[in-house]
Amino acid sequence: MVWGVLEEMRIRSLGVIDDAVVELSPGFTAVTGETGAGKTMVVTSLGLLLGGRADPALVRIGAASAVVEGRIRVPAGGSAAVRAEEAGAELDEGVLLVSRTVSAEGRSRAHLGGRSVPVGLLAELADELVAVHGQTDQQGLLKPARQRGALDRYAGEAVAGPLAAYGEAYRRLRAVTGELDEITTRARERAQEADLLRFGLGEIEAVAPRAGEDVELAAEAERLGHAEALASAAALAHGALAGNPEDPEAVDATTLVAGAVRALEAVRTHDAALASLADRMGEISILLGDVAGELAGYADDLDADPLRLAAVEERRAALTQLTRKYGRDGEDTAAVLAWAEESADRLGELDGDDDRIEELTAERDRLRDELSVLAQRLTDARTEAADLFADAVTAELASLAMPHARVSFEISQTEDPEGVEVGGRRVVYGPSGADEVELLLAPHPGAPPRPIAKGASGGELSRVMLAVEVVFAGTDPVPTYLFDEVDAGVGGKAAVEIGRRLAKLAKTAQVVVVTHLPQVAAFADRQLLVEKTNDGSVTRSGVTVLEGEERVRELSRMLAGQEDSETARAHAEELLATARTDA
Repeated sequence: MVWGVLEEMRIRSLGVIDDAVVELSPGFTAVTGETGAGKTMVVTSLGLLLGGRADPALVRIGAASAVVEGRIRVPAGGSAAVRAEEAGAELDEGVLLVSRTVSAEGRSRAHLGGRSVPVGLLAELADELVAVHGQTDQQGLLKPARQRGALDRYAGEAVAGPLAAYGEAYRRLRAVTGELDEITTRARERAQEADLLRFGLGEIEAVAPRAGEDVELAAEAERLGHAEALASAAALAHGALAGNPEDPEAVDATTLVAGAVRALEAVRTHDAALASLADRMGEISILLGDVAGELAGYADDLDADPLRLAAVEERRAALTQLTRKYGRDGEDTAAVLAWAEESADRLGELDGDDDRIEELTAERDRLRDELSVLAQRLTDARTEAADLFADAVTAELASLAMPHARVSFEISQTEDPEGVEVGGRRVVYGPSGADEVELLLAPHPGAPPRPIAKGASGGELSRVMLAVEVVFAGTDPVPTYLFDEVDAGVGGKAAVEIGRRLAKLAKTAQVVVVTHLPQVAAFADRQLLVEKTNDGSVTRSGVTVLEGEERVRELSRMLAGQEDSETARAHAEELLATARTDA
């Protein structure tokens, strides 16, 4: 059994397919059928299993949801199996069950090995398991960025290493340039900010507040504002405790308590309980004396100076003004001091702009020089890989009925005085280097090489893409390849050569091809026929594995549109015989 193959898919309520099972070969499987029979739904189904976009319009009319289920045999111990198990998926003897559900309302769910998983995980696994190619991929190959990506993929580590180093330097240069632009373009704003900070710090420095000072001053102002009442209360309390010298006959608390202590002391030896009370009365007498003394001292120390009160209120007003400007409601001088500390740091940054600009400019120039070296290294690596890649693709085209075609790469740069230096010139650069890569095709001797976007017919483009994929299969293989009408625009001998080349590719990987060409289908190890029923749907029995006479009839239909044409049957049998001989 070939490892890493899609063994089976079940499709329900997807497009024209009501309920069908697709059994795939480990080698080369061809999917055929009348136009509109639903062949592309096979490709669409696999795309859903691989984490593709879920389109609710695909759900069959009248159905609540579409469901695609697949059985994929994954390499034991490979990264795909490990990643699936990390997500909680269970493998049954190396087989991974995958399912995708798309509701008519647009909701999508994915399951992997019996566990619900994010759709993105399916796409992550698909990168290692399947390469899908169709008409849109052919159009993608026309874009220079895709062509550069294909060249880099072929080059492998020879380009990947310099590209990673280049990318890191490029991102750092972008960050440095952005900071430098921000400083220089906002110079006026930053100067105004610095002036405001200096003014605020000057005001705070002039007042010189201390942490907690406003609380202390508030307490002092309260005391000074009520000095007379406080002094009067202290005097009255002192007289009540210690007596008034001006009124010798007045009774005070100290005298009364002293009399009580003497009375108890005289008899304390007769009763322990009374002795305890005598001790407590003694403590009260001492406490009264202490409080009376402190009251006398408080009254003597109390300052009712109105000048001091005015000074305190003036200082409090200055602190309040600072708090309103540099603190927040309800905060004290600590907030003002915190603002001053932060502002001093910020002012240091702003005042250091000139030094920072000088540092950033030096780093920018250094990074540009570094990028020039790395960009040149990338260009050299791509140039070397381009010759090898072009030779390999050209050799493949020879086996695809284009024996005189020649593929080449044009690697160029666009001049820019502000760019990096490559090949002695300043050129435009980007996140992938400075190179513009274009794939050229000369279809026959004497024809000038032209970009494939301009010089390749549909059939030629199909064969170029197939040749590119075959070359990749030798350097960066995946277990399964799916081609959706990659033979579009091709016929005759070229179609036979495409079928032969796909069969060769299927010796090392699983190949699934949706095709309308009998010359291609004849080379398949297994041929599947997609048929509609009378009501316009594809049912479980509508995807049939063709063998023997059934396969000859289908190839005859594909050749002549008539299953029973003797000429077509003879040609179909000849195609099958040719394919078996090549195998």
